[in-house]
Amino acid sequence: MTHTLTESLAAKFASVALGHVTREWPNKMDHTLTGPEDVIGPRAAHPIFYGSFDWHSAVHSHWLLARIYRRFPKGAEAANIKKMLDTQFTPQNVAGEVAYLKRPSARGFERPYGWAWALMLQGELSQHQTEEGKRWAANLKPLADAFVQRFKDFLPLSTYPIRSGVHSSTSFALTLALDYANAVNDLAFAELLEKKARAWHLADKGANPFEPSQSDFLSPTLMEAALMRAVLGADFPKWFAAFLPKIPETLLTPATVSDRSDGQIAHLDGLNLSRAWCWKLIADDLPPSDPLAVRIAPVIETLLSSALDHIAGDYMGEHWLASFATLALDPYG
Repeated sequence: MTHTLTESLAAKFASVALGHVTREWPNKMDHTLTGPEDVIGPRAAHPIFYGSFDWHSAVHSHWLLARIYRRFPKGAEAANIKKMLDTQFTPQNVAGEVAYLKRPSARGFERPYGWAWALMLQGELSQHQTEEGKRWAANLKPLADAFVQRFKDFLPLSTYPIRSGVHSSTSFALTLALDYANAVNDLAFAELLEKKARAWHLADKGANPFEPSQSDFLSPTLMEAALMRAVLGADFPKWFAAFLPKIPETLLTPATVSDRSDGQIAHLDGLNLSRAWCWKLIADDLPPSDPLAVRIAPVIETLLSSALDHIAGDYMGEHWLASFATLALDPYG
């Protein structure tokens, strides 16, 4: 069976996301208190992205809905998506999100994971050709501009990459930021991202992955490879052969999820989805004659099969997994 993002599956994902993007509680805020005046709730802090358990999940759930709306404009949930995004993406709400970023205590807010997803959302909206899609993109642009500037300020200070399997991953952040830069044709920003990726990773070779960790939702090894295939183009296969000369079984085998009600353990469903996404990107940039490209095809399907039945069911996974499933099933949009 080859898994694809069908209209019916997209409607299921949209229904799940619509059920939590405006659900304020429970909520895990990334919020620094500098005094009693800072004791505020999610909706007061974030006029748009107050739902979905945490800010970054709210952002990428809006990305999911925008992607499904563009891909399936006559889908079962299209009218509900349009109504919701019209309500959310107003100039006033965007101004509130931008104002939060200007707080001195918010310098490290959602760095770099949330930054990247905010740009991914804007990159998606930039591809919409409908009147409402263009309006959403125009309204959200000040927020995207703020995060582009944060990347520009932060990357020169980043001597080292962050090679993690969670939100701090710089490979994941640069991969999504590059997607945005290419979508909006921001050549200078793309050049900055590519230069940093090369500085961090061009000399990497002989990786010996010890994965996964118990709370990973990303593979540090495969995520780095996915970033470099976006940077190196035709030079990627040679780099990849040196970077990962021997592929361990652990990178090909679905991680075991022992308790989906535990938010950290539930990350492993996301790991299986993000590995499928990374392997798809990697395989597509290998020569058709490369034995690995053929070997990886069934691995991708196995990884997807292990996780797709668990998109909904427990809120610890339900508030975010559909976005990662969409990355894996529809990587090029």
